[in-house]
Amino acid sequence: MSKRTVLITGTSAGFGMLAAVELAKRGWHVIATMRNLERRGRLDAAIAEAGVAANVDLVQLDVTDPDSIARGVADTLALTGGKLDAVVNNAGVAAGGAFEDIPDADLRRVIETNFFGVLGLTRALLPTFRKQRAGRIVFISSEAGFNGQPANSIYVASKWALEGWVESIAYELEQFGIELVLVEPGPYVTDIWQASPRVAPADSPYRRWSENAFRAGDAHVAADGGDPQDVAVKIAKVLEVKHPRFRNPVHRTAHYMHIVRGKLPSRWIKRGVEAYLGLRKVRL
Repeated sequence: MSKRTVLITGTSAGFGMLAAVELAKRGWHVIATMRNLERRGRLDAAIAEAGVAANVDLVQLDVTDPDSIARGVADTLALTGGKLDAVVNNAGVAAGGAFEDIPDADLRRVIETNFFGVLGLTRALLPTFRKQRAGRIVFISSEAGFNGQPANSIYVASKWALEGWVESIAYELEQFGIELVLVEPGPYVTDIWQASPRVAPADSPYRRWSENAFRAGDAHVAADGGDPQDVAVKIAKVLEVKHPRFRNPVHRTAHYMHIVRGKLPSRWIKRGVEAYLGLRKVRL
């Protein structure tokens, strides 16, 4: 019996790397993709330590480059015999700071990666899934997909857009046996935040507010951030369960915000977030 096959984006670190190892340990044939294969060292070490190198193939794929998507999909299907059971859209970036301070290039990079990159890869794979009349597409969203966050507006916008799009295309893809699943992590310590620019120019009217928000966010993650392996396990579970839930928050804060969204007044939620993060009004 052939192994189940899955393509995962953004596997050089974080959730993507951990999910690749977790699924390989469960017997999946994992096509682990990343923008720059020179960053494969951590994944290579992790799969070697787990003893699952035989279950993992690496493919170069940059979700912001249509030509790279086309090559990556072709290479993947060559490795899997033209079939694919699932894809995990995990690749993502962020940019912190007050909206007015963040350069256009950073704003567009976040949207291109977190939203249009997902659209491009999904479109490239849909013909295969439609032909099979089967396939499961997992989208790594965030509690930011239903919860505004201070100093994180463009990342939040990318996840809100993703969630609305996924919920909408579910109507048209169901007829082909294609299942869509959102995984929505809360606070976890991953490389995305360390690698993301934090913009607070010295002459910005938002500088003190932004720096306070950065400190509060770091303290929140340090105190309450979960083990990212929990997210890898959740990804594996939604791929293996017969009937997965459409939305899958991971971490207690994600569950809480998922519940209160639309039930409590937005003003209360805003004040609650400020209190929870320890934010205080800053005289600008």
